[in-house]
Amino acid sequence: MRQPSSLVTTLRSSVETLFPGYFAMVMATGIVSIACHLHEMERFAWWLLFINIGSYIILWVLTLARIAFFTQRFTTDLADHAKGPGFFTMIASTCVLGSQLDLIAGNTTVALYLLAFGLVLWTLITYSFYTAVTTKSLKPTIQRGLNGTWLIPIVGTQSIVVLGTILSDQFGRFTEIVLFFTLSMYLFGVMLYILVMSLIFYRWTFVRMQPNELTPPYWINMGALAITTLASATLILNAARWEFLTEIMPFLKGMTLFTWAAGTWWIPLLFILGAWRHMVMRYPLRYDPQYWSMVFPLGMYTTCTFQMAKAFGIDFIYSIPQYFIYLAIAGWLAAFLGLLVHLFNGLRVSTAKRGN
Repeated sequence: MRQPSSLVTTLRSSVETLFPGYFAMVMATGIVSIACHLHEMERFAWWLLFINIGSYIILWVLTLARIAFFTQRFTTDLADHAKGPGFFTMIASTCVLGSQLDLIAGNTTVALYLLAFGLVLWTLITYSFYTAVTTKSLKPTIQRGLNGTWLIPIVGTQSIVVLGTILSDQFGRFTEIVLFFTLSMYLFGVMLYILVMSLIFYRWTFVRMQPNELTPPYWINMGALAITTLASATLILNAARWEFLTEIMPFLKGMTLFTWAAGTWWIPLLFILGAWRHMVMRYPLRYDPQYWSMVFPLGMYTTCTFQMAKAFGIDFIYSIPQYFIYLAIAGWLAAFLGLLVHLFNGLRVSTAKRGN
């Protein structure tokens, strides 16, 4: 019987073990592209859009292949405390790509389809995951089961708020209903962040933290607040579409500044802990798909700060994203280069095995 080639074996293994949170690459690429668009870096914004469309399609092809051929592995990961939250990147990536297509390419039609798809994914993944982790008999300790990916459900929720609010005027007489829905989702996301962040902060401060446990997704501590800030800023910018939003404007502005200030507080601490991990504890710095979860908050903080300045009409705030954009671009370039090197090395190993 003929044995499959090493390349086929490698591809099969890659599909079977596909990291559930790999859609964070689409999230990161999309939000950095939007940040570039806001800063009138149009050429780079368009290049990132093209890359993102290709990445999104490839990841869904691999995911559908995983569902079809490795169903048990897929469902097991979905019910896993440590891996399950990564599936929420499917929701966030779908809606971020929708926002990217609407804002940069002006393709409202596809953005509407992506919004609908994102809502379906949110419903399926949210209730599947939380039901599974609640009802399973064997559960991990908080040290083993809780990590930064537990904040991705907030990101997925607020990404729907952003895209839904942007597209609300496309629903005609149902605009107010859509805005009521996005406002409610926004408030749910805030509540969920408070619940999850309380557990993470407890885990950080009262349970020993090893260098290998301080993974890049913990940057979503800040990223979840950044997209929450963007969500409320987007509601403010579109308040003219619904009188009720105008009535609660002081509340929305207060919440926007609250989440932005809290997110800003995280940034120095996350850099300090990253230095402790790699420079003090000598943890090796090599490519990991989880690093896209670090790039996304950098791009999201840039975007949310820009939109908050626009919503508040405060010019001096613009100086922050004007510099932070370069940090976001540098982070994306580093992660993308790491991905290319990783794929090249994997292909070289497969070719060498095939030659032997």
